[in-house]
Amino acid sequence: MVGALVALGVARPLAAQDRGVSLGIQYREGAKTSVIVLPIAGATGDTLTRMLSRDLDFSDRFNVVSSTSAPDTPGAPNYALFTKLGVDGIVQASVLPTGWLRVALHDVGLKKVRNTKDFPLPAPAQSPAWRMAVHGVSDGIEEWVTGQRGIAQSRIAFTRGGRIWTVDSDGANLTAATPSGMSPQWLPSGRGIVYAVLDGSRNPIMFKDLVSGAQRTLVSEARVEHTTPVVSPDGRTIVYARGTDVGTDLYAQPIDGGASRRITVGRGRASTQPTFSPDGQRVAFMSDRSGHPEVYISDLDGTNAELLTAAAFGDRDYRAGPDWSPDGRLVAFQSRNGGTFQIMTINLRDQAVRSVTNDGRNDDPSWAPDSRHLVLTSNRSGMRQLWVVDAETGRARQLTFGAQEARLSAWSPRLLTQ
Repeated sequence: MVGALVALGVARPLAAQDRGVSLGIQYREGAKTSVIVLPIAGATGDTLTRMLSRDLDFSDRFNVVSSTSAPDTPGAPNYALFTKLGVDGIVQASVLPTGWLRVALHDVGLKKVRNTKDFPLPAPAQSPAWRMAVHGVSDGIEEWVTGQRGIAQSRIAFTRGGRIWTVDSDGANLTAATPSGMSPQWLPSGRGIVYAVLDGSRNPIMFKDLVSGAQRTLVSEARVEHTTPVVSPDGRTIVYARGTDVGTDLYAQPIDGGASRRITVGRGRASTQPTFSPDGQRVAFMSDRSGHPEVYISDLDGTNAELLTAAAFGDRDYRAGPDWSPDGRLVAFQSRNGGTFQIMTINLRDQAVRSVTNDGRNDDPSWAPDSRHLVLTSNRSGMRQLWVVDAETGRARQLTFGAQEARLSAWSPRLLTQ
């Protein structure tokens, strides 16, 4: 059941896998269901129609028929006409006097309304909170059809111009989050981020509450460089790289304060860029302990370390930037291939390696909550900007634009309305 979407900062649970059929045509992995969003009346109707259609298209699970192709539908749809258009599902919505959005999903094959629900949209219309709620409507529609909630109601944090920014999954609502910082990572609740600050002296790890605006220091030592923080799935622990003149190693520390403990012992080598397994028991990270950067996996206490990217193809001198998929199946990483960097994934069950990108230089992959999409940095448009890539099909769309580079991105969990 799709919950009411009314408050920021709490991530909804992940659906374990696609698990259902709602339309007359069975939804299958690798296939797209054809849907149309009928034009919505009212002052915000065009925005609503456009956002719902775009979100469903960006999910890469739907073939979205243009609303301009829709027959005039003042009441119940003429299912025969939509069948001729090749439409499987019809999204019909209206804005209620309360400002809420009433949505009905019609199953064209079964010639009936399959699902209906009233979704709250907070005032004022067109505000960031309103837009986030609309994204939640899109995700609810996707869940009706596929059994898995969508990812439109999420945000991406990234580094630009020496500070942290956040942006909605469709590229709207660009917001400066911190005055300085880099390498942001989200708390599992979606309420805040941790990030590193390189100020030339203490180089701390910081926490920023994106709801209250409160900020505090988590780790700080003079003449020590703290970088690439990440938060455990239960939100209780941070792991980060601690660099001194004798090497860089991973350390773990309670997020609410307390003694840190060392995870890796590099003996002059560098271990950095940690990422947690979904159960919080293991970490993947980059290390040059073999003489060049590769991706390793170890238990959280540093034991049972093993090389993960031994089977990766391409130039055999650089693998880095790992990110563990939320469903636990894959680790994405960047690999030097043919003199430039591309994003690859490795399946933890059979060690199968797949290339995700092949256009331009691509770095810093971060998984979306659906374990299907990645946000990454690419120069394919001429300047390094953020792109979203469907790891299954390779379909890509540019997320950020502007005169400054964007990099070091992190995709949030699924959120409730901001």
